[in-house]
Amino acid sequence: MAWSKKDVVVAALLLGLTGVLLYRVVPYFQIHRVEIGDAAPGFNLTTDDGSGFRLEDYRGKLVLLNFWATWCAPCVEEMPSLNNIHQRFQDNGLVVLGVSVDEDREAYQQFLTRAGVAFPTVREPERSISSRYGTMKYPETYLVNREGIVIRKYVGAENWERPEIVNYLSSIL
Repeated sequence: MAWSKKDVVVAALLLGLTGVLLYRVVPYFQIHRVEIGDAAPGFNLTTDDGSGFRLEDYRGKLVLLNFWATWCAPCVEEMPSLNNIHQRFQDNGLVVLGVSVDEDREAYQQFLTRAGVAFPTVREPERSISSRYGTMKYPETYLVNREGIVIRKYVGAENWERPEIVNYLSSIL
């Protein structure tokens, strides 16, 4: 059976589209997961107001790096306790940093105001930073020591005021 010109064109288009799809999708399967003991990947972001936001600026402090979004119900649920733990330990050397993957700048800003978020946070809708950490589920939080090494990883919402967490943070601050 001979192929018609139309069949060849359709087959070429399907092959081309399959190639493009594979080119775009395969990198997502090459996940780099940051685990306990790994150096926390650095990043340099710009906040919506134009100021810089770099993980390296917090070297020498204990950093609780939280990836979250306003559309994520567990993220919203844990935000008050995350805010409280920041206020409780900020004078002892703990810094809570939030990286939101929200695309909607207005929803993000309104949430920050409504929730009274007191710790530094930045919006990074491209998700390149959370991808570098291997974050697939939000919220996901990394505890980074003063030398920039991940010492704890929390997947899912936490009550940051649980005695186990408070006692642990107190012991390493």
